Amino acid sequence: DPDRKTEVVLLACGSFNPITNMHLRLFELAKDYFHETGKYKVIKGIISPVGDAYKKKGLISANHRVTMAKLATKNSDWVEVDDWESCQSEWLETLKVLRYHHQKLLSADVTNSLQDAVPVTKLGRKRKQEPNRHEPIKKKNQSPVVKSVPQVKLLCGSDMLESFGIPNLWKLEDITEIVEKHGLVCISRAGNNVQKFIYESDVLWRHKNNIHLVEEWITNDISSTKIRRALRRGQSIRYLVPDVVRAYIEKNKLYSPESEDRNAGLLLAPLQKHAGGSKSSQALN
Repeated sequence: DPDRKTEVVLLACGSFNPITNMHLRLFELAKDYFHETGKYKVIKGIISPVGDAYKKKGLISANHRVTMAKLATKNSDWVEVDDWESCQSEWLETLKVLRYHHQKLLSADVTNSLQDAVPVTKLGRKRKQEPNRHEPIKKKNQSPVVKSVPQVKLLCGSDMLESFGIPNLWKLEDITEIVEKHGLVCISRAGNNVQKFIYESDVLWRHKNNIHLVEEWITNDISSTKIRRALRRGQSIRYLVPDVVRAYIEKNKLYSPESEDRNAGLLLAPLQKHAGGSKSSQALN
């Protein structure tokens, strides 16, 4: 059926330290973009905050970051928070998180098909009264239209895409599998040169059909870094983060000069892990 829309799940990985209105906007922009193509239907957004083992400077504890993200998405009917990644004791490559969510959708899909089939076997007594009861179901199962499992696409800002070029931060084979098997949705400032970055990388260029560039015309320059700076200086962050997040930060006195020094002098987990061996993303350029 040419009119059938491909179902998409948007996955955003990152620190969310703290989550801001900008993070939430990325989801809305991506969803509008996909729906405007007429080919896709976005069925879910997932926020997956990184675990504490990432060791980024100023990264506060995952359970606070997960709680804030849950508060921020409480009234969204399609974006949710998943804490699987943040609960792992070791830092996980983004590709592994993508694979996990892809697997989860696959198995959910199998369970659904099994549930659909249950009445056929269960209603033995009823079937005697309705001899044709199992016929249509059998036909449906034989039909070649297999419900395709939703695609999980990585949702990112242009800074994340450009971080592919930082030596040892990403493995080349991971970037390749992400753009080859899943796909990227990159929200970029109008006028930002993401196209040039893709053009300059062979692996991104080869899979550019799987990289969706979404222009952000109503620019939103809020970053978690700037939010933390304002908080350290005792300045207001109202209207930059959801009110519930602001209240939570105040109540728990979350960001301070001390929290900003957490993990100072430590190497980021991926740099520690990749610097030793395998082809890293410096091969991008």
